[in-house]
Amino acid sequence: MTHQDLSFDFATLAEGYRNGDFSPSDIIRETLRRIESGDSKIWITVDTEKNLLEAAARLEGEDASKLPLYGIPFAVKDNIDVANLPTTAACPDYKYFPENDATVVTRLRAAGAIPIGKTNLDQFATGLVGTRSPYGAPGNAFDPDYLSGGSSSGSAVSVALGQVSFSLGTDTAGSGRVPACFNNLVGLKPTRGLLSCSGVIPACRSLDCVSIFSLNVADAQAAFREAAGEDPQDPYARSAPLDSASAPYATFGVPEPTQLRFFGDESYQEAYLQAVARLESLGYRKQVIDFEPFLAAARLLYEGPWVAERYWAIQDIIRNAPEILHPTTRAIIENGANYSSVDTFDAIYKLQALKKVADAAMESVDFLATPTAGTHYTIAEVEADPIALNSNLGYYTNFMNLLDMSFNYS
Repeated sequence: MTHQDLSFDFATLAEGYRNGDFSPSDIIRETLRRIESGDSKIWITVDTEKNLLEAAARLEGEDASKLPLYGIPFAVKDNIDVANLPTTAACPDYKYFPENDATVVTRLRAAGAIPIGKTNLDQFATGLVGTRSPYGAPGNAFDPDYLSGGSSSGSAVSVALGQVSFSLGTDTAGSGRVPACFNNLVGLKPTRGLLSCSGVIPACRSLDCVSIFSLNVADAQAAFREAAGEDPQDPYARSAPLDSASAPYATFGVPEPTQLRFFGDESYQEAYLQAVARLESLGYRKQVIDFEPFLAAARLLYEGPWVAERYWAIQDIIRNAPEILHPTTRAIIENGANYSSVDTFDAIYKLQALKKVADAAMESVDFLATPTAGTHYTIAEVEADPIALNSNLGYYTNFMNLLDMSFNYS
């Protein structure tokens, strides 16, 4: 049985399972067919057909009504552990085989979802481009000459091309948001700590978030609900009420016109202005805010000592085998050794002051409406200027985890 045109959104799969149109085993076979016929650079490791069909068969013996994500196939960024599959962080010499799932994977399995394998990424989750990997650069889902976005490149493209229903990424500087934008997906980056990072290779441990890519908002919400929860193994984990009611949104903030940057891309500028006009036409009130505190916080991420957290995460490699790193990744992370403890506290104090101002600005609006990225580059353009163009892509995203905010792109 083949289902080549079947959408893998949650509702379609749930209805098909209820009606007996197909089984989880059928969906696993179709998932593998789509992966095998697609871009080999999307995935680093795909579990074996035998293992996946055994997992599907076990599900078929369960009561589907008790499993919210029954038979839902998903991808996992290869800096998040899946038991018995290699974790590489896109660095082959770093590879290890975890005995246990990351906490988020454990919870998703318990809800009936099936992890298919591990997807490509910018090495050690350092980049917003999706090109910094020895496993190759996954092409954009619409035009393979353009960036897929990073660092969660394979996670995003696997969903956009219909290979899986949703995927897990991580997000420190925009890695769960930029790829969502570039591949027309919903990208959910929750508040820090709401999804456990236990079993996740850290980039900046104090800032990292697990993110979710999906085809629609309802699917992202469903996956998030199952993945979220307290985790005593993660010292940065925290809980929040998932069913708390809130007043309807009415006012949205936009940066002052002089603070918007589109890097010469008139089409992105026009698309953003149209989106703002659309929000106003729906009855939302626009309020211009001073975006400079947010931008100043963003600059601290790579121009300040937080890059030392990336150094900390792979310090043994930097000291003993730096040659195994991607050249751009190495150049960025090695710089983390140049900051002193005084520099670090200076930046912490600056960030706290900026957060006070940013939080005050947010009190006057219900949400911010900014571009996710100011433009979209080709792979060739980024390969010619890898650091500067990557930095441009973080203009609207780098502040968010430093200021402890959440994000949804759709």
